[in-house]
Amino acid sequence: MKNLGQMMKQAQQLQAKMQEMQEELVNIEVSGSAGGGMVEVTLNGKAEARRIRIDPSLVDPAETEVLEDLLVAAFNDAKAKVEARIAERMAEITGGLKLPPGMQFPM
Repeated sequence: MKNLGQMMKQAQQLQAKMQEMQEELVNIEVSGSAGGGMVEVTLNGKAEARRIRIDPSLVDPAETEVLEDLLVAAFNDAKAKVEARIAERMAEITGGLKLPPGMQFPM
């Protein structure tokens, strides 16, 4: 039974570290860009948009489709970076232990 008690204690510590990580994620910011940096989207660690920067030269009413595509690409770039940061942090917390298939860290 000693091992079970130790496992429960480790599970509680892991849960506390994951809660701490969720709180930290709100404060980190990650930027993604597209169009050679002409469009930039900044997200927090929970993939919530914080700001969007658009180079003024892209603002042309006749070219809104290009701008829309660049915004989507920049958002997806930022989101991929957020997910990579979360994966790095999870590896630190779990000591490299992988989550079972289908389990993900809630964002």
